[in-house]
Amino acid sequence: MKVILFGATGMVGQGVLRECLLNSDVAGVLAVGRGSTGQSHTKLREIVRADLFDLSVIAADLQGYDACFFCLGVSSAGP
Repeated sequence: MKVILFGATGMVGQGVLRECLLNSDVAGVLAVGRGSTGQSHTKLREIVRADLFDLSVIAADLQGYDACFFCLGVSSAGP
């Protein structure tokens, strides 16, 4: 299985990324976000975009995945 993960640097997204990388059923993870995760893993590929409201530039990169985790949101720690 290949998954896309939006928001891999946040509190929830970090947990989802960790579990995906540890899971043998997950062959690859595409992390899409405004910043890098700072992680290196054979399963991990990252796309860093300042504007997540316009994904037309990376539309072709989003093809062929089996699942998507959307973990973008506001932190409970505040701004």
